[in-house]
Amino acid sequence: MFGVVTRNEEELDWPEFGLSFLEVKDVTGRSAEPVPEGVSMVSCFGDNAAVEANPDLAPVSDEGERATRERPYFDWAYVCPTREDYREGLLEIVSDCAEVNPDVRLDDVGFPRAEYCYCDRCERLFAESDFEDRFAWRADVITEFVAEATDRIPGKTYLTLYPDPYPGHLYERAGLDLEALSEYVDEFVVPLYDMAYTTTYWLETIASGFEDALDVPFSIELYAVDVDVDNLIHAAEVAEAYAENVFFGYDASNARAALRRKKAESRDGVSHG
Repeated sequence: MFGVVTRNEEELDWPEFGLSFLEVKDVTGRSAEPVPEGVSMVSCFGDNAAVEANPDLAPVSDEGERATRERPYFDWAYVCPTREDYREGLLEIVSDCAEVNPDVRLDDVGFPRAEYCYCDRCERLFAESDFEDRFAWRADVITEFVAEATDRIPGKTYLTLYPDPYPGHLYERAGLDLEALSEYVDEFVVPLYDMAYTTTYWLETIASGFEDALDVPFSIELYAVDVDVDNLIHAAEVAEAYAENVFFGYDASNARAALRRKKAESRDGVSHG
């Protein structure tokens, strides 16, 4: 099945897409009202606006650096996953979304990188915990949050993964224990974004890695903005060989054009000389 990720409500019921996601809360902090036609997509711990309003929300590295947009590798600011006040607000958003559409997608879940977080709160909570290994403690923090979120999702729970299937990388980077999370997640979504898709061998390599790494279904999300239609079709064909579903991000018109051409080409007859 092919679907779309969009910020535009009018694109949610386009017939070319079997499933549609609407960004209800994104990494800028911008919010929108959930609607029945789309699966609500909630950026959990990526939130520029929240961190700009209260810098103390940001995770702190072992060298005292906050996880904000000004740091290398970060395209947006993060909120520390142990902030109970922020988490409660997130869970309220999830509940509100689930009342409108029973399925919800959790985005930007986890710690920002392996060296986070060493804020006073995390230092205290880790010291008070039964864990001796900090990575195990972080994974427990994230799994607990996902469990609390799925308790509020009566339908299907989607969860976005950073596109790194190498064994142990997601666990060390973000605190994502794939085996533990599989108990709560119905479908993972892996964004494999490229500006052109002129080559796709890397897409196949990453998709194959996730096929081996995951015990529950996963989908692939492709970037559709200003991508050549033929290249986007080829990328979708590679992705659908491995993924449960293929979603197109942020240019529904281009994605629709690609799907229409793909459908037309599949109907072409075979000429026999």
